[in-house]
Amino acid sequence: MFTRCALPRRQFLHLAAGAAAFATSPRIARAQSYPSRYVRLVVPFPAGGGGDALARALANRLSEVWGQPVVIENKGGAGGNIAAQSVAQSAPDGHTILLGTTSLATSRYIYPSPGYDPVRDFAPVTMVCVVPNLLAVPNSSPAKSLATFIDHAKASRGKISYASPGIGLTSHLSGELLKRMAGIEMTHVPYRGSSPALSDLIPGRVDAMFAAITGLLPQAQGGMVRVLAVTSSSRSPFAPEIPTIAESGFPGFDSSGFYALFMPAKTAPDIVNKVRNDVVAALGHPPVKQSLEQLGASVTPSTPAELLSFLKSEMEKWGPIIKDAGIKPE
Repeated sequence: MFTRCALPRRQFLHLAAGAAAFATSPRIARAQSYPSRYVRLVVPFPAGGGGDALARALANRLSEVWGQPVVIENKGGAGGNIAAQSVAQSAPDGHTILLGTTSLATSRYIYPSPGYDPVRDFAPVTMVCVVPNLLAVPNSSPAKSLATFIDHAKASRGKISYASPGIGLTSHLSGELLKRMAGIEMTHVPYRGSSPALSDLIPGRVDAMFAAITGLLPQAQGGMVRVLAVTSSSRSPFAPEIPTIAESGFPGFDSSGFYALFMPAKTAPDIVNKVRNDVVAALGHPPVKQSLEQLGASVTPSTPAELLSFLKSEMEKWGPIIKDAGIKPE
């Protein structure tokens, strides 16, 4: 016959606490020993650009904190798909990290087979920052504000062109979003980078341009072009005098590029949380802060859950716009 054996309450609680500690101790030990070797930070751009500079500043700081090298791997091409696919297919051991951008939210709508699922194949870590775009026109343009630009576009239906540094970038999508919300027609003229686009904007060979704040603000401050608005939901602290498109008659307009960190799906949550906490601390380190300021970026750290929610919202926002505009790969 089975006989129930009752333990004293104090002994029972002691044993229960011990069991819980035993269950969590492997996770604690794993997080404390991470990283056990070098970490790859995969960047979806060639070396030398603003995003690459940010990644290197962050990698240098994390190397100091972790006591292990954080190696930058530049995998540009295919709108960020090459870099994202390589990380999605990496071992989920915490030693491969992706510097993700808006292309994670848009590639599935632009490319027939991007090679990864942005939600299923990644473990979100944290947002790093957002970088707004600016809308600029040549000094010869009759538009002195966003309102007069919209009026000019409506009066010149089908004749207005706007430049961007490339197809499918947030600069391109900013123009498509404005077309949609303002009910205007503009022809997109893609370039391979901001510099050649600026070369055509300044003399008026194109009527307008959307590009990251770092590419256009120095030109505006130097009197080379006229900036009409910023695409973020709030004014940039680096140019607080520039109004937002949202406050200029289009509430809800928000089109900023973002940088965020992702790891392969099934990476252990304790490792994801350690990386997240260390990255958030690193964002306050002076060299990293300087790199962000040079990008005109606003630091926006998040939890993994918040990053996942943000990614899904970006996909829901840009999917219909990309489809309506018929955006295809270059």
